[in-house]
Amino acid sequence: MSANEPAELEKIYEARFRENKEYRGQIWSVLLAEFFQKFVKPSDHVLDLGCGYGEFINQVQCAKKYAMDLNHDALKYLDKSVTFLEQDCSKHWELPDNSLQVVFTSNFFEHLPDKIALGRTLDEARRCLAPGGRIIAMGPNIKYLPATYWEFWDHHLPLTENSMTEALVTRGFQSELNVAKFLPYTMVNQPRYPIFFLSLYLKLRPAWGFFGKQFLVVARKK
Repeated sequence: MSANEPAELEKIYEARFRENKEYRGQIWSVLLAEFFQKFVKPSDHVLDLGCGYGEFINQVQCAKKYAMDLNHDALKYLDKSVTFLEQDCSKHWELPDNSLQVVFTSNFFEHLPDKIALGRTLDEARRCLAPGGRIIAMGPNIKYLPATYWEFWDHHLPLTENSMTEALVTRGFQSELNVAKFLPYTMVNQPRYPIFFLSLYLKLRPAWGFFGKQFLVVARKK
């Protein structure tokens, strides 16, 4: 569920990301290879929640791929190996209980209208994850973005690494990773740095404390 209508989302994302789609794909190739792929096994069934243009789900190595988004435009960017679920994430997911090993979401929860919608979404994630399955959530951390967080029309729900973790723990997840500062805030209207800068950044953990503005939370279903 988004506080914005699907047609409005399509216009927002096309205007915001049309100039850097190829660059975003390159960024996600590095993020997967050097960080996120370690959380996903080749045999896993994975859902990308709020998939956007599919930069994560198209490139992750796994057995079965699902992508969910309210923006119909997302479908034309997804690989043929991805099953697209075009729906409100806070309503029943058309997936069986215990059928996923990983639910991944990046820069999505801040678009939900309120914590009621987020809670319902997390409940669906828990239902569909198998015991021991992981949810991996990354998003802007309001603690470090008190003003710039609100400069996007479709940002509605402020979150931190701790509020995200508490929401998961109270829904039957066990916290595995809680990082307050992971990646810089946004690629929108930013310079295109050489890709090897990202590779170097991921290896230099102290640099996260200076430049990181996004939280990263990983939790397992008990």
